[in-house]
Amino acid sequence: MKNLKKDFPIFEQKSSDSNLIFCDNAATSQKPKKVIESLVKYYSHTNASIYRGMYKLAEETTAAFEVARKKVQDFLHAKDSSEIIFVRGATEGINFVATAWGNQHIKAGDEIVVTELEHHSNLIPWQQLAAQKKATLKFIPVTHDGFIDLSTLDSIITEKTKLVAINHVSNAIGTHVPIEPIFKRARAVGAATLLDACQSVPHTPVNVQQLECDFLVFSGHKMLAPTGIGVLFIKKEIQNDAPPYQFGGGMVAEADYSHASFLPAPHKYEAGTPAIAQAIGLGAAVDYLNTTIDFTQLKKHEANLCAQLIVGLHSISGIRILGPIEELKERGHLVSFTMDGFHPHDIAAYLDQFGICVRAGHYCAQPLAKKLGIDGSVRVSFYIYNTVHDVEIIVEKLRELSLL
Repeated sequence: MKNLKKDFPIFEQKSSDSNLIFCDNAATSQKPKKVIESLVKYYSHTNASIYRGMYKLAEETTAAFEVARKKVQDFLHAKDSSEIIFVRGATEGINFVATAWGNQHIKAGDEIVVTELEHHSNLIPWQQLAAQKKATLKFIPVTHDGFIDLSTLDSIITEKTKLVAINHVSNAIGTHVPIEPIFKRARAVGAATLLDACQSVPHTPVNVQQLECDFLVFSGHKMLAPTGIGVLFIKKEIQNDAPPYQFGGGMVAEADYSHASFLPAPHKYEAGTPAIAQAIGLGAAVDYLNTTIDFTQLKKHEANLCAQLIVGLHSISGIRILGPIEELKERGHLVSFTMDGFHPHDIAAYLDQFGICVRAGHYCAQPLAKKLGIDGSVRVSFYIYNTVHDVEIIVEKLRELSLL
């Protein structure tokens, strides 16, 4: 892949006389000029509330908002634009499902299934729901080398299971979760399915029809879009089973003092003034990816960077790489590790002196860190603008640190 840093204004700056190397992309991505320009254009030329304004600016803004929805529909290969619900991010999307759908469908004695890899956002809402409803939260285990263990899947997902909610790719150790057999088992027992696709949608084509999931969530800011915008996919066939999450303006068909009826999806799910600029920015991010990125080449590029980093880390004594190492070399976009004698936070602070941005901690996957027997680790996560030179500098600085 060609070096795309020129498309991203943030890389024009230097940190401590060093070029910025941003490798915290599993947390958030940088924004290309095209996305930034879409925000400036909206606020400078078409700023208005949507749907109800009977004037040109409002009509233009409404059209732009719905065009963004259609772009996301096409990006996910959804059947209908009504399946694309704009939310603040994946966290809100999961809480939406837990609150609106979960309160309707989870009863005492029911089971909810997640994996041991989950981000807190796809764990805590189900913990809370299970406690409220006197349901049981069950876990598909992960091995100590980072793989999902499917050997007892049939005893984990049972006739009592009402929802299986799993991530697509682990944000902590990079494991690719085997979706097909898990969702196949869920469908066999009549359970609904939710996919946390935060770590997959930015990196690989995702087709919701092929996945046959009922719900899918992702956050725009991890795929070049602004913060404050995400997507909740709700399959059209189950939308009658998913009531609105919030109530207010913009989602009402008719109301009087004692009763209200609601518009059809997606509008019944988007109460209040939505994140208009952010949705337009998400549409611009989709455009940039569609016109600039070959996802087959991106996957190869990121895996090559992971492989290069893993080889470099193996040459430094005292480093333990977490997760399924060979898989990361083949299709990963992040590598997490620990280093004897150094706290992860100190490693991240040391690298920051040279303009290198990495994440340190448990990445909101604290139960997984405890299972792996660590307090935290350092995570290097790649995206479209990272280069071989970035990896060379990271390995060089880590080697220098190991000799201190």
